Amino acid sequence: MLKLLSSSCLQSRTHHLTPSLLPGLRAATESTQPLLRVLNSLRGLSWKNPNFGGRVFFCSDSSDGSEKTAEVEVKTAESEVEEAEAKASSAIVSTNPRLEDYLTVLALPLPHRPLFPGFYMPIYVKDPKLLAALQESRKRQAPYAGAFLLKDEPDSDPNIVSGSEAEKNVYDLKGKELFNRLHEVGTLAQISSIQGDQVTLIGHRRLRITEMVREDPLTVKVDHLKDKPYNKDDDVIKATSFEVISTLRDVLKTSSLWRDHVMTYTQHIGDFTFPRLADFGAAISGGNKLQCQEVLEELDVYKRLKLTLELVKKEMEISKIQESIAKAIEEKISSEQRRYLLNEQLKAIKKELGLETDDKTALTAKFRERIEPKREKCPPHVLQVIDEELTKLQLLEASSSEFNVTRNYLDWLTALPWGDYSDENFDVIRAEKILDEDHYGLTDVKERILEFIAVGKLRGTSQGKIICLSGPPGVGKTSIGRSIARALDRKFFRFSVGGLADVAEIKGHRRTYIGAMPGKMVQCLKSVGTANPLVLIDEIDKLGRGHGGDPASALLELLDPEQNANFLDHYLDVPIDLSKVLFVCTANVVETIPNPLLDRMEVISIAGYITDEKMHIARDYLEKSTREACGIKPEQVEVTDSALLALIENYCREAGVRNLQKHIEKIYRKIALKLVRQGETNEPAVASVHILEPHQSKVEDVESGQDTAERNDNIPESLEISSSEQVSESSVEVNTVQTELPADQTQNPVDESTDLKGANETEEIQESEGTKTVEKVLVDEESLTDFVGKPVFHAERIYDQTPVGVVMGLAWTAMGGSTLYIETTHVEQGEGKAALHLTGQLGEVMKESAQIAHTVARAILLEKEPDNPFLANSKLHLHVPAGATPKDGPSAGCTMITSLLSLAMKKPVKKDLAMTGEVTLTGKILPIGGVKEKTIAARRSDVKTIIFPSANRRDFDELALNVKEGLDVHFVDDYSQIFNLAFSDD
Repeated sequence: MLKLLSSSCLQSRTHHLTPSLLPGLRAATESTQPLLRVLNSLRGLSWKNPNFGGRVFFCSDSSDGSEKTAEVEVKTAESEVEEAEAKASSAIVSTNPRLEDYLTVLALPLPHRPLFPGFYMPIYVKDPKLLAALQESRKRQAPYAGAFLLKDEPDSDPNIVSGSEAEKNVYDLKGKELFNRLHEVGTLAQISSIQGDQVTLIGHRRLRITEMVREDPLTVKVDHLKDKPYNKDDDVIKATSFEVISTLRDVLKTSSLWRDHVMTYTQHIGDFTFPRLADFGAAISGGNKLQCQEVLEELDVYKRLKLTLELVKKEMEISKIQESIAKAIEEKISSEQRRYLLNEQLKAIKKELGLETDDKTALTAKFRERIEPKREKCPPHVLQVIDEELTKLQLLEASSSEFNVTRNYLDWLTALPWGDYSDENFDVIRAEKILDEDHYGLTDVKERILEFIAVGKLRGTSQGKIICLSGPPGVGKTSIGRSIARALDRKFFRFSVGGLADVAEIKGHRRTYIGAMPGKMVQCLKSVGTANPLVLIDEIDKLGRGHGGDPASALLELLDPEQNANFLDHYLDVPIDLSKVLFVCTANVVETIPNPLLDRMEVISIAGYITDEKMHIARDYLEKSTREACGIKPEQVEVTDSALLALIENYCREAGVRNLQKHIEKIYRKIALKLVRQGETNEPAVASVHILEPHQSKVEDVESGQDTAERNDNIPESLEISSSEQVSESSVEVNTVQTELPADQTQNPVDESTDLKGANETEEIQESEGTKTVEKVLVDEESLTDFVGKPVFHAERIYDQTPVGVVMGLAWTAMGGSTLYIETTHVEQGEGKAALHLTGQLGEVMKESAQIAHTVARAILLEKEPDNPFLANSKLHLHVPAGATPKDGPSAGCTMITSLLSLAMKKPVKKDLAMTGEVTLTGKILPIGGVKEKTIAARRSDVKTIIFPSANRRDFDELALNVKEGLDVHFVDDYSQIFNLAFSDD
């Protein structure tokens, strides 16, 4: 496209305008008038103007066919010599000879666009002969040539821009071949300047080629063409020209470059005519070269205007497309920038108005957005506090300490689940299934939970309760809480209050303190996100008491069903409804819980597990989870029932199963080490152990550490692992010596030969040509000591038949129940030397029970055997074995009386008899606690007959059938009944 030179381009050239033209050019460049006004003001410059040589013309760049800014070649005033040469080269010669006299001209090919009259164009001339001919023409003061557009190659598309190779071929055209490629109609062009191979041409009038005169350089004969006559006052021509001008004006609104071109052009073009307007529109349009050539060849002014109008209309459409593309790209790129700019302006405006808000506005919006979904459910008094604090936040300076306090306070207030309750599942069958999956036994606990669910289902809603699970460690109190939450579909939260001495942990701190925080209950609600979670308060019997107050008293408000509907946290200082929260507390000993707190709980006692229950738990829960945790497959290990039973009886007698789990984990860790040492992995192929002694076909059972030491020489020290041989189903069970026990097994007093017996005792091995394949590790009762060491407990039953003065009693401990013997012996005898010496680390209550027993025994002996003065004249020593264990409690009173009477009457008590009960001075038997634990302890010691106080009959009846099975239980009110049972002849 032809382009107009801007004023900046004019000033950058080495040839400057004459002084007389500079003011007009500057004024034209600075002007912003519309096109029509500029065109209507065209005056004063005609073809006969003496400053014609200084005119500015438009051109098309011949290098690439795209729009380029035209360069102006004008005179310079740097030196007199240069000024003279410029006048000789750029000024158009006088009309003697006239332009019409040039009928033979050099033919210059234009590869991209035609040259229109009134415009100028720089071209490159590669042919040396043609360039020399042009220079010679200038020296003869005939600086004119014919500029003709080249035709496209026959097979080429004129709309496709040619590459550099095609341009090179154009410059190589010469002679007749070039003549045949030229369009007939061209332009008579003045040779304005020649700089190197660049020739600047200024178009004057249309030419038509008639014939070729010379081939090198190409010279042709031409005819000068004139426009066809037309009527200036023709309305159609005027209307067409006005439409061209109107379209150009619309295009100028979108293209500032066009505007500069037009303004510069209008200062130096001749009088306005319709033909010049048509040439101007076609010259600066974006039409292709064939369309422009068509305008050049058209001599009818009206048709030329119509062709130009088509070109500028097309240009208008292109401008609209360009504008829409630019607008879309601008919107896409600058939307974020615009947003950022507007935000910065908004901040600046608010800062100027004193409405500093950057962070405060964002905080306020965040808090309002957080509370908005809960507004309908939120209590009115809480909403009022939130609104007041939000208003207060706006008035505070962000740098003040009060601002941070208010912000944190609002953060907690808006984060709590006001009125949000999770949906509960009241399906009793599902809950029972979940409880049975997680725990074995514990029937009374499960029944209580199912009752709670049933009540909730009938009411349609559930009220919060406070359940206290009491029992020894390891019976599953904490895990029961998790199972209850899963059965009810409630959120679960646990916190331990063991050793808690600060009331603020429960009730929260005052907001004025540095680092103030709400209490645990508020933190729980924020964490779970619902107002009806299940909260497990662990170790509530181990609450501390320090200078910070009494936490047990602080828990009263939290756990009281009448008060926790309006629980007041010191930090929030607004009532919180905790009535829907289900509290589950755990404790080892109920007696240490303060009575006011205990009064608000529903205590469910978990006595512990008997041997049968422990067997089920170990087999179905503990062993399975431990095996998976150690990465051992079920087919690689077999633990016999006898081994588990021995483990429970001799190593893990506590009421819970935590210690049992530790021992099972210890066994599986040693098995894992053994498997890895033998090359056993979790791969499907089972590795085999190749023993280097091919003639050793069998390893005999090793029964003791001494035998192990004797046979140690027969075991090879090096083992070659071979995975190519597979396991055979036909195998022989043997005990092999493989590895040493870890160093922590120091309780075994046997020498290192016992350790060599190893952690991997009984395995199935295939014998085939000296090869043994390890298939399964067998853990039985005999090999148990090699996994977990020697037994910790021995049989509590010391005597098969208790001797005179010895009686078995039943005791309760924190680890469950146990049996103990009370022994009495005679020290010396003398008149009036009745005395009783006590040993066995007895507590004060138990010492008092011994004194009561001594008094009651003397009275009973006097009644039964009036002639026997043994107790009245004897100094006796009463001892309770396991002296390192502290003992206390009143329930051994009847046992002590029986022991004293047995010694006095020199008669042993009945075989397989155990008893418990507190005795008064009148011989009445009072109830005791721990019936289940004591019954389990009696079964463990193979006791067949048990004596309980009559008041404990209900406790015994509630025991499971498997606990009561095979026992002969007697319930007594007075010691005389015990006397008959203990010393009867049968």
